[in-house]
Amino acid sequence: MSDTTDKAASATITFDDFMKVDIRVGRVVEAEVFKEARKPAYKMMIDFGPDIGVRKSSAQITKHYLPEELIGRRVMAVVNFPPRQIGPIKSEVLTLGVPDEEGEVVLVVPDKDVPIGGRLF
Repeated sequence: MSDTTDKAASATITFDDFMKVDIRVGRVVEAEVFKEARKPAYKMMIDFGPDIGVRKSSAQITKHYLPEELIGRRVMAVVNFPPRQIGPIKSEVLTLGVPDEEGEVVLVVPDKDVPIGGRLF
């Protein structure tokens, strides 16, 4: 979808298409204000376990979260997109969220204590 406010479903894909997107559980180990970002955002280091390791991410989640509240939190992220240059950092994973009623990002998180590195299926 081109816009987070789109309400219609995207085009139909196959299960094989879905399986190409590697979405994993990670634990935020560092979070700080991304001062150089054009829109308010945080820089985060997220641990996905020994197979994937710690990866960088940038996320516009400043309305609902403080950096210190993110440390230790489990999040969901796409880990197999190519790195994306965002200002002075290379974001290595896409941390997932959904918009609230005002369009502010709310993190997608597991609702139970699950091991980091686990893959969404």
